[in-house]
Amino acid sequence: MTRTMLAAFAVLMALATPALADGDAAKGEKVYMKCKTCHDIEKGVNKVGPTLKGVVGRKVASVADYKYSEAMLAKGAEGAVWDEATLATYLPDPKAFAPKTKMVFAGLKKPEEIADIIAYLKANP
Repeated sequence: MTRTMLAAFAVLMALATPALADGDAAKGEKVYMKCKTCHDIEKGVNKVGPTLKGVVGRKVASVADYKYSEAMLAKGAEGAVWDEATLATYLPDPKAFAPKTKMVFAGLKKPEEIADIIAYLKANP
């Protein structure tokens, strides 16, 4: 095969592979049950954790009237935003993302649950 054919094949394979964050919002609502004790998504109020209403696209550590850990404030000061990539990094291991975060949840271990919760959060701006 020529380099051109190999490059074309690589492009076609990349386009044929679904994105990680192509989750199912309905399934994500069920995954959210693991989060709702500490996080509100409907009313936009802070609980033990900050509201998740409108989280996708929001700057990290930017909810008013919520006392964030220094670790999360540092992430926000760095300019981190809760986009799909950041959420996909954070959700499996919150303490790896922000050591000394106040979040005690160990994380979501199944990639499909992560994709589904991201789809659910996106569907609830």
